[in-house]
Amino acid sequence: MNIHTLVVIIANLLFSMRGFKDYSFFEQYKFNIGALQRGEKIRMISSGFLHVNWQHFMFNMISLYLFAHIVIYQLGTLNFYLVYLFSLLAGNLLSFYFHKNEPFYSAVGASGAVTGIVYSAILLRPDMHMFIYFIPVPIPSYVVGVGYLLFSIYGMKTKLGNIGHDAHFGGAVGGYFMTLFLAPWIFEYHFWMVALLAAPIGLLLFLKWKNKL
Repeated sequence: MNIHTLVVIIANLLFSMRGFKDYSFFEQYKFNIGALQRGEKIRMISSGFLHVNWQHFMFNMISLYLFAHIVIYQLGTLNFYLVYLFSLLAGNLLSFYFHKNEPFYSAVGASGAVTGIVYSAILLRPDMHMFIYFIPVPIPSYVVGVGYLLFSIYGMKTKLGNIGHDAHFGGAVGGYFMTLFLAPWIFEYHFWMVALLAAPIGLLLFLKWKNKL
């Protein structure tokens, strides 16, 4: 495991363990609309290092482990951290935008940041294949990417499950744009991938413009 991936995992581990043991700590640093509107901006970042339980933590950290090395190798260590933190912030900003009139809305988890790393890896390695749950054959990463964003839009529209679909979508968008900013050569070599992954983002904007979300 790359040392920088380990640094992020340990940071999540220590913060999450403190949250598991200390309810007041968890409440103080989780994402909460009312608290953010009162000026507690630290929650935009701190909430991304808290998790609900060990299953939540393990799922996010395993996903990070599987894709972080691609981003580190292609973009470098500093840019890996930039993509991670920018995706985390982008996910929470989109969540804030969609829930700004719900003062009691709360969320935690590194899912937005990790999703941003996954989408960064997809842009950098469009030839990559992925296994999804119980599907026994590898699927092209770009198919998974587009499908996941479409599923996130569906989840946002139907309020499917106790899942922060908007944070996941925002994290993916954050990883998408930060990666293109850091690696503009992708436009030349993988333009079709850039356009394909942009389609669900355009759909989200269209649906919001039409008040369908």
